[in-house]
Amino acid sequence: MKLLHAADLHLDSPFRGLSAQQALVRRGELRDIPARLVQLARAEQVDLVLLPGDLFDSQRLTPQGLAALKDALDAMSVPVCIAPGNHDYYHSDSPYAGEWPDNVHIFTTQELTEVSLPVLNCVVHGCAFTAPHRESSPLDGFTAPQDGKLHLLCVHGELAPSGRYAPITLQNLADVQAHYVALGHIHFNSGLRQEGSTYWAYPGCPEGRGFDELGRKGALVVELAHGQASAQFHPLCHRQYRIERVSPAQLPQAMEGWPGEDLVRILLTGESEHAPDLAALTASAAQRFFYAEVRDETTLPQALWAREDEDSLTGLFLREMRRRLHNASPEEQSTLLLATRFGLSALEGGEDIRP
Repeated sequence: MKLLHAADLHLDSPFRGLSAQQALVRRGELRDIPARLVQLARAEQVDLVLLPGDLFDSQRLTPQGLAALKDALDAMSVPVCIAPGNHDYYHSDSPYAGEWPDNVHIFTTQELTEVSLPVLNCVVHGCAFTAPHRESSPLDGFTAPQDGKLHLLCVHGELAPSGRYAPITLQNLADVQAHYVALGHIHFNSGLRQEGSTYWAYPGCPEGRGFDELGRKGALVVELAHGQASAQFHPLCHRQYRIERVSPAQLPQAMEGWPGEDLVRILLTGESEHAPDLAALTASAAQRFFYAEVRDETTLPQALWAREDEDSLTGLFLREMRRRLHNASPEEQSTLLLATRFGLSALEGGEDIRP
C-alpha cells in the first residue's frame, strides 16, 4: 500500500513579520498547498492520505482557506484521515464539525478510535486534540491487533517524555506494534524511523513560516508491506527560509548564488573595525529577495581589544565594555559591540562621547 503523509499546513497563518503585501502573498501560497498535495497524490497514485493535525493555524479559519482544503480533499478520490491537532483542535463549533467530503474521516475524540478500510486490508487508528493542550500520551495502553491487516496510526503529538502537546515516547511507539505511525506537530522532516516493529515519521510542515523552519519543506510518500516500509520526501514549498552567514566583504558575491524567491536572514560575521551600514545592505538585499534582513554579528579586531591594557581613557573604556560584554545576553552583545565601535571612534577623533 502507498500513502501520502502530510501535516502542519497552518492555513491562514498571519505572517506578522512580513509586510502586509508579503503576508498576503504567503497566505496565498499556503492556501495552494492542498492543491499541491492533490497533484502529488495523483502523481504517486497513493491509496490513502493521512493528515495528523494543525491543518489550520487557529480556529479563525477564513472561508477561502476552508474551501481550498475541502476542495482538495474531495479531489483526492481516496480515503483521507484527519487527526486534529493543538492549533485546530476539535470541538462542536470547529470547522471539523461541519460538512466534509464523503472520502474524509475526521477523528473527534481524545481516545483512539478506528476506521476500517477493507479494500486496502487496512485499519487506521486515530484521535483528536479537543483542547489546545493535552498532557497525556495518546498511545498509552494501545497495542495494534496482530490480525493480518495493516494497522496505521494518525496522531498529533510531540516526541517527548512529558509535555503539553500529547507527549509520545519511543517506548510508546515500540509498544503499539503498528505498521506505521503518521505523526504531526514537529515542523521538520524526521525521515522514516523504526522502534521495535513500528515504523514512524514526522513529515514536517509543507511550507516554512519563519526562520525557525529552514530549508525545503514538503510531505512524505510511504510504501508499506507487512514488516517493510520505505518513505520518500517530496518538496512542496513555494519558498525557503534561509539563514546565511557571510562577511561584509563577501556579501555582494554571495547573494548572487542565493535564490531570489527565498526569505533570507543574513548574519554578518568576521572582524570589522567599523560597523557595517545595515540600512544600505538591507536595502540592497531587499531588491534581490522576496524578503531579506541583515544582522550584524561582526566583532572588533583583536588588535583593538589589545589596547584595553593601556593606561588611558581608551583602555579604561575598552575594559569597561569588555566587562559588560562578558555579562551580557546574546541579544545585548551586538548592541554593546556597536556602542564600543562608536565609543572608540569618538575617543580617537577627540570628540566628547558623553550624551
